[in-house]
Amino acid sequence: MIMKAEVSRRYLLRRAACGFGAFGLAGMLGQMEAATNPLAPKQPHFKPRAKRVIFLFMHGGPSHLDTFDPKPRLERDHGKPLPFKRPLTFAEGSTGGLLKSPWKFKQYGQSGIPISELFPHLSRHADELCILRSMVGDSVAHGGAILQLHTGSNTFTRPSMGSWVVYGLGTENQNLPAFITLKPGLSHGGAKNWSSGFLPAAYQGTAVGHGGLNVEDLAEPIEHLKCKDLTPEQQRYELDMLQKMNRAGAMKYQQDEQLEARIQAFELAFRMQTEAPEAFDLNQESEATKKMYGLDDNETRDFGWQCLMARRLAQRNVRFIQINHEYRAGNEVGWDAHSELIRLHTRTSYQVDKPIAALLTDLKAHGLLEDTLVIWGGEFGRTPIAQSGDGRDHSPYGYSMWMAGAGVKKGFIYGATDEFGYYAVEDRMHIHDLHATMLHILGMDHLKLTYLYGGRGFRLTDVAGNVATKILS
Repeated sequence: MIMKAEVSRRYLLRRAACGFGAFGLAGMLGQMEAATNPLAPKQPHFKPRAKRVIFLFMHGGPSHLDTFDPKPRLERDHGKPLPFKRPLTFAEGSTGGLLKSPWKFKQYGQSGIPISELFPHLSRHADELCILRSMVGDSVAHGGAILQLHTGSNTFTRPSMGSWVVYGLGTENQNLPAFITLKPGLSHGGAKNWSSGFLPAAYQGTAVGHGGLNVEDLAEPIEHLKCKDLTPEQQRYELDMLQKMNRAGAMKYQQDEQLEARIQAFELAFRMQTEAPEAFDLNQESEATKKMYGLDDNETRDFGWQCLMARRLAQRNVRFIQINHEYRAGNEVGWDAHSELIRLHTRTSYQVDKPIAALLTDLKAHGLLEDTLVIWGGEFGRTPIAQSGDGRDHSPYGYSMWMAGAGVKKGFIYGATDEFGYYAVEDRMHIHDLHATMLHILGMDHLKLTYLYGGRGFRLTDVAGNVATKILS
């Protein structure tokens, strides 16, 4: 028989004093790490469904009516005038009647989601997709619409969504940037779309190249990440001496954000030399994998390289990865088909279809789709009436995006536009709602993810935003 010993409260506190001290020390160390390293991993507000985001940005505005939102009414009334007054438009001239889609739609997978013949490879993943058919934005022009998609505001410079994500969660890989955008466009806002805005500079997105470069052009700058003249120990010594001077300056000139950003940039640049060259080395991939992504085809190589890099960066726990189908390549305007819809959308969809399908296949094969949220979309959709013959104008009043992966229902359609595809009429999903939902899937309450600036608390969703709970898995 075991006798229970009486233990006084005073005895317990005396014996456990070191334990309480350890708890206090752990808290202090955590605060010190957060103060000295703004990219240290942070606890989410609640259990996340996803650890990272891959955003596939279709610069120019894909037509939802020709991709993921078929409209029988347009088939029936092709050529007839729109039976109601048009809202604010981007280009008034050369408009015609209702324009049916030149492409056929078929239902795919067990879910039976209709997808146009523009996406023969992606359609095989229909049961992985959560189609958002009721997206809404506030701008009919590229600049404002793209700024709102990336930052939540179509009028002011604000931190980008990638910067907000990193601000809220930090990163699990200190040797690579937490937020990387591959080959972003320099038009329609340019760097503002991956800027940290008024957030500390450590949360700025890192651009790898830009949309005007070919994939081959990126080989040389990536090669420069390797230091061939100094040993790691010598580099570390040089950096420590430089940082010592920078820290002395930081003590003298307090609140100098540019100096603090420079200090963090030097540290990250040094750490990147240990991992970035290997991360960007596609020679480690098999020829079969490269072919799956379309790297053997001049038309798909560019976007295929980005998609393959997105998988490699996801494997290395980069928190927010954006890949970009550029607005303009040569004299082509990609998705922005005010005219020649058939030619332009045929070519543009071909450039991205196979690489995106390969990315979803590869993420799933590596077990990454379970904790990665994939988002696809442009800054707006396009009108159901013709422009300049067989083109379509901008339309932010109701269009499609899709999500896949962690946190969202598979083979699911959310929301709807009217019978013409002009306005979102069911489960309307504003850009603020998209951002709120993305943050929720990452384990963050968009109402609590705030930053005090200029005397008020700011957030990605401004003073709006609702989580689309119907799409959550």
